[in-house]
Amino acid sequence: MNDWPEGWSDDNRGSRYGRGSAGAQPEGARVMRQVRRGGPAVPPASGPAAPPYNAGVPRQPSYVDGGEGDFGGYDSGYNTGQVYGTPGGQGPSGPDGPRGRGPRPAPNWRRRIKVTAITLATVLIVTTVGTYFWADSKLNRDVDLSTVIDRPEKGEGTNYLIVGSDSREGMTDEQKKELHTGSAEGKRTDSMMILHTGDNGPTLISLPRDSNVTIPEFQGSESGKRRAAMGANKLNAAYSIDGPTLLVRTVEFNTGLHIDHYVEIGFAGFANIVDAVGGVEMDIPQDIKDTKSGANFEKGKQTLNGEEALAFVRTRYALAGSDLDRTKNQQKFLNALASQVATPGTILNPFKLYPTMGAGLDSLVVDKDMGLYDLASMFWAMKGVSGGDGKSMNMPIAGNAANGNLQWDMTKVETLVNQLKNDEKVTVSGN
Repeated sequence: MNDWPEGWSDDNRGSRYGRGSAGAQPEGARVMRQVRRGGPAVPPASGPAAPPYNAGVPRQPSYVDGGEGDFGGYDSGYNTGQVYGTPGGQGPSGPDGPRGRGPRPAPNWRRRIKVTAITLATVLIVTTVGTYFWADSKLNRDVDLSTVIDRPEKGEGTNYLIVGSDSREGMTDEQKKELHTGSAEGKRTDSMMILHTGDNGPTLISLPRDSNVTIPEFQGSESGKRRAAMGANKLNAAYSIDGPTLLVRTVEFNTGLHIDHYVEIGFAGFANIVDAVGGVEMDIPQDIKDTKSGANFEKGKQTLNGEEALAFVRTRYALAGSDLDRTKNQQKFLNALASQVATPGTILNPFKLYPTMGAGLDSLVVDKDMGLYDLASMFWAMKGVSGGDGKSMNMPIAGNAANGNLQWDMTKVETLVNQLKNDEKVTVSGN
């Protein structure tokens, strides 16, 4: 007696692959019989009645698509390529979205903007602080103004003594030749200016190096001993005798104006700053040719590189007014340089800002109390002069002294100094 359902007897299965048959080929595709749950078994054609074949067996899900049951049909959607009943085979779905994770939230733009702003602010602060300490460490604070004796009282505002020296320190023979500096030993002052900053705008005053002044009693910068006064002499001789501190002492003694800060730059440093900023545009007032300075310019607007700029500010013998005309050209050029440095195109461009700062800070010599804020204030004040917010002038000259030096007009000088001390608007005019 055979208990197999109809169609599943040993005789019907025959010799097939996988049943231990000797056939070399696998059995062909066959159609799975439909199996439904709940229906009575068909008894054999003869013999005693047998119990239903599924008696005592739990109800099984239908293998036919669309059958009724708890799972809605095992093959539902499977043969169409849809896995687990989701469109496109992307996984289980439901009212909460794919895999039950819920709908994807919209981007939180307010949070993203906040995080971005905080990140940028942090980077900016770190960069600014790092730049400050880097720049501050490069300043050469070699001048001690505390050794200057018998100083006048400090007035309102701030006074800078800005000096351009003919120092050739660190220059190669090739550089000296290119810049037409010569090879003189030591260093002298090639230009001297007082820059006053205050509430009534900046004032830039050139001091001709041939000015007739008294070199007073002073304290030696190296020996510390008092040295006797030297009487009438050229202003630039003070620097040659005992450097920056005697120059400050001589300017203060002859003007009565307190000098707060000292700034000096040499030939090479000046040229390097101009090259770092990409050259300076100047309107040359006349044709200039000076073999001693190397100047060879035609009248009109042009951009000067470092070598040309140095030649321009040093030109003396090709100008009719000699030293006075040269100081005017120096003022004009420094104003143009300050205007070009203190622009967004330089300040916001790291490829210009850092080379310019590096070239300038490496070559500047300042007093021990000079800070980066003071230096920045000086440059902004010079830009104000060129922008029309201030005034530039030569020290008032009365004529030539007996020794041929330029004699200051002391009446005008006294008025000028009083106005600067009181931080008043300057009404005095210079030569």
